[in-house]
Amino acid sequence: MAEDKDGSPDFKVVDRRSFSADGSKRPEAPLAEQEAEAPTTSARSTARQVRPEAKDYSEAESSGFDTLVSYLSTTAMFQLGLIPGPSGERVPVDFPNARRTIDLLEVLRQKTQGNLTGDESQLLEEVLYHLRMSFVELQKRQARKGK
Repeated sequence: MAEDKDGSPDFKVVDRRSFSADGSKRPEAPLAEQEAEAPTTSARSTARQVRPEAKDYSEAESSGFDTLVSYLSTTAMFQLGLIPGPSGERVPVDFPNARRTIDLLEVLRQKTQGNLTGDESQLLEEVLYHLRMSFVELQKRQARKGK
């Protein structure tokens, strides 16, 4: 625990629960008293250095749905060997997991039907179409190589 030069702790633990241990309602603390209990500026800046504030992605992204579809489609393309691995190496095709990922996108389409904007719905339909066509084409290629 961090302590000042005089031996007192750098922070104070305050019980802010609405009810006491016996179940009775506690009186509200006056605003001035609550502000006095707030951590000092140095403690706040130290906390931010240890754990930075969470970034708000809502401004940078059009929606979380687009990100989710993008993530799943990229995963499926990786599993189909359509995009290289992290080091640029060729990745072998993984049909079972690619199928599962495409099926997850289909489940997402079914569960969100009627709740998407026109752009979101079109994005999901196009991604599913292209992934399915790629999946079938790669299976056909593998079958020809096997003969």
